[in-house]
Amino acid sequence: MIRFLRNLIVHDFWLKLFSLALAILIWLTVWFARGKGISPVAALSSRDPEETFHNLPVYVRLPASDVRYVEVNPNVVQVTVQAKPALLSELRSSDIRAEVDLTGIASARNLRKRIDVVVPPGVRYTSLVPDEVEVIVPPKD
Repeated sequence: MIRFLRNLIVHDFWLKLFSLALAILIWLTVWFARGKGISPVAALSSRDPEETFHNLPVYVRLPASDVRYVEVNPNVVQVTVQAKPALLSELRSSDIRAEVDLTGIASARNLRKRIDVVVPPGVRYTSLVPDEVEVIVPPKD
């Protein structure tokens, strides 16, 4: 019995000590954050300012060999982005692209597709209204 208890403590001692130290560090971090009234989610979210861009056109992504008229409804969206103030002040609406990927679709009526938002490095989009569009893809001639 004594041998079992000694092995329980001594076997992999440094790994157990490291795990204990890491657990104490995590516990102290949470304890101090709660004591200051900081939400763990708020600590992870960015405090960078946001800006909303209205009436951005929705672009359709098709293969280069596929030339045809595709109807998108609605054809404009509203995108809210977040970035550092210096980067946000230089950002123009032409730097943000709202795209619908239609590669591999031969034809469709009343197809609902999600919109992909492409933003420059250092910028992230926080909301998109609407987040999907209705697409009408005529058959190839």
